[in-house]
Amino acid sequence: MAIALICNLLLLFSQICSAAVTITQLEPLSDNGTTLVSKEGTFELGFFSPGSSNNRYIGIWYKNIAVRTVVWVANRDNPITHNNNNDSRTNKLVVNQEGNLVLFSQNETLVWSANATKKVPNPILQLLDSGNLVLTDANEETVFLWQSFDFPCDKLLPGMKLGWDLKSGLNRKLTAWKAWDDPSSGDFTWGVELGSNPDIVMRKGETEYFRTGPYTGNMFSGVYGPRNNPLYEYVFINNKDEVYYRYTLRNASVITIIVMNQTLYLRHRLTWIPEAKAWTIYQSLPIDSCDVYNTCGPNGKCAIAGSPICQCLDGFVPKSSQQWNAMDWREGCVRSAEWKCGVKDRDGFRRFPAMKLPNSTFSWVNASMTLEECRNRCLTNCSCTAYSNLDTRGGGSGCSIWLGDLLDLRLIESGQDLYVRIATSDTHGKHGRRKKVIAVASAVASLVFVMLLTFCIYMTKYKGKMKTKMATVDKNEGKQEDLELPFFDLATLVKATNNFSIENKLGEGGFGPVYKGTLVDGQEIAIKRLSRSSGQGLKEFRNEVILCAKLQHRNLVKVIGYCIEQEEKMLLYEYMPNKSLDLIIFDTYQSKSLDWQIRFSILNAIARGLLYLHQDSRLRIIHRDLKLSNILLDNDMNPKISDFGLARICGSDQVEGSTSIIVGTHGYMAPEYAIDGLFSTKSDVFSFGVVLLEILSGKKNRAFTFQDSNHNLIDHAWSLWKEGTPELLIDACLENSYDLFEVVRCIQIGLLCLQHHPNDRPNMTSVVVMLTSKNVLPEPKEPGFLIRRISKEEDSSNRQTSSSVNEASISLLNAR
Repeated sequence: MAIALICNLLLLFSQICSAAVTITQLEPLSDNGTTLVSKEGTFELGFFSPGSSNNRYIGIWYKNIAVRTVVWVANRDNPITHNNNNDSRTNKLVVNQEGNLVLFSQNETLVWSANATKKVPNPILQLLDSGNLVLTDANEETVFLWQSFDFPCDKLLPGMKLGWDLKSGLNRKLTAWKAWDDPSSGDFTWGVELGSNPDIVMRKGETEYFRTGPYTGNMFSGVYGPRNNPLYEYVFINNKDEVYYRYTLRNASVITIIVMNQTLYLRHRLTWIPEAKAWTIYQSLPIDSCDVYNTCGPNGKCAIAGSPICQCLDGFVPKSSQQWNAMDWREGCVRSAEWKCGVKDRDGFRRFPAMKLPNSTFSWVNASMTLEECRNRCLTNCSCTAYSNLDTRGGGSGCSIWLGDLLDLRLIESGQDLYVRIATSDTHGKHGRRKKVIAVASAVASLVFVMLLTFCIYMTKYKGKMKTKMATVDKNEGKQEDLELPFFDLATLVKATNNFSIENKLGEGGFGPVYKGTLVDGQEIAIKRLSRSSGQGLKEFRNEVILCAKLQHRNLVKVIGYCIEQEEKMLLYEYMPNKSLDLIIFDTYQSKSLDWQIRFSILNAIARGLLYLHQDSRLRIIHRDLKLSNILLDNDMNPKISDFGLARICGSDQVEGSTSIIVGTHGYMAPEYAIDGLFSTKSDVFSFGVVLLEILSGKKNRAFTFQDSNHNLIDHAWSLWKEGTPELLIDACLENSYDLFEVVRCIQIGLLCLQHHPNDRPNMTSVVVMLTSKNVLPEPKEPGFLIRRISKEEDSSNRQTSSSVNEASISLLNAR
């Protein structure tokens, strides 16, 4: 009875006082507003409910930071789901008689236990100013029976260890909250992975997502940034007892933490700015597309400044040229020449500087070897594909060798020399071998010459008729061009389209109707038939034939052939069963079939196709008529850019031009192009911005009106952005299928593309990176409100226009 009375008195006292210093067997922490505060008042432990959740958790947060930042949660996966306010009982955190820390709900159900195994006479619970919650003996407080630092949640505080205690088998790793108001364990983790050369790895579920690269003695080989920085310093310990990463603050007054963000799939380092009363992002990982695990596949290296970003290592070629050229790098690279293990002049190494070291899962290390000994060890093992120093300090020491394919390579400032095994040329071959090579080369050259001569004679006869036909429709052109595409005669196309029947008509564009056809072998095609009354269409038609013959990309529609006969001019495309994107996006019923993931995938694909035109193709192409009706969809809803009739070819170093005749579609043209006839890759970027907003909102730019005033979609998006409610732009049919952060980020990217001045807009390389990464974006400047401004100017000008209500391309708009 006496003990019970004392307990009740102590409990009453703890309720009167808002905070406690320790928790003992006689002083539990109750869910009544009482908290446990660290000695200097840095951290606070108590019960809380995140956001609007009714669940109750016991957690630790910064006491003196206005924005409650919970750094640790005991029962993150076992919330207390109900608290009856009419019940006098309450939730309690208790140090029990066995010396263990336990959490009970109000109905005395055990919710969580620290599972401390060692018993002591006088156990107490303390919250240290480091944020560590420790269970100790009152007589020997420096010995921890249990500590929260051994069981991190989603945040790493200064002094915490991330990694393994090899003696006990304890693995300390970070696991993100499922959502900002749900602290339960998500699938986004970050921890040390053991091996011959341990790595710190992020995973999405079981999938490797990012790794730092092995520690090289003073830093990680795959992380940007200097070893010495003003905020913190870190160590990576790897010995027989422990393998862990830990950072400490250089200035104790600075508050900085590492946070796993499941919503963005990023690992942030946040710093608290007292003046702004807000957290700011100091660093995010992954930092770019090259940071994402194994972006370029086996034996491919990623260079973020490259175009494209993936390249095969010297001595290697793409495993699948077709997929590689389509920027699908997953299959990586294979050796470009045969080699023989251990054979002089057929086996050697090439040095690749500034490399993030490969995945170390299949590697072997020796700390005492020299680099030359390491090379020799690799040469004697036919499975060895690369080697490097284990430690880069003091000129380098130790040996790391890799077995099998080299995974997750990138160029990076913090990288080091990697020596890759390649097949070497026979630069010291004997005279007899050289003679054999010369003889074989001569024979092959002769054979090739004969074949080429035969082929030229055949093609001369075959193309005679075609050139005659082309000459009749192009008398004013000087030199005859080879259109480099298969020719189809008119009779074949008449039969394929059932004499161009109305049942086979797919639609009509600015230059004429499009029909579906079926060739004799069963192949379905789409035929664009140039209107006979479209006098301006011949040049554009020839332009499209020439361009399409040279352009090959998975996100560009494939041209199968052409027909020029009598007065007919036709272009044959691959048939796209889902037709054009505008027919789905702007249809109230069909748009529901495009959830956010499909729309986001379409946006990424369009961006990659446009990037190919601007930078990665053999020619630099400015499309000049990018719009939803020129985006076609295949069976799998993969988008392909079509209609290159208005496109312009630029030189390799040319990015802009001007014209006195403006072609394109109102609502998609950039201001500088529509008004002054100045076109560039940045005018295509503007069109992409319009396409992005239309895909996201499900509304047309030109047809967007409101009761209070006439605006376009760009104007409306900008107004919502300034008001801080961009999410109101989202298509209502998307409902809850979208990720809010991802959608708002896309709106921001769209507004960056729509900025009034071309120099302010990003290029398509930057757009692709912004869409595929989570880097912080700049704030957009005011966009070009094209429709509203042009309409005002056109009232007072004599500008000649040829627009139409169906948004067909125009080509008779004279620039000033």
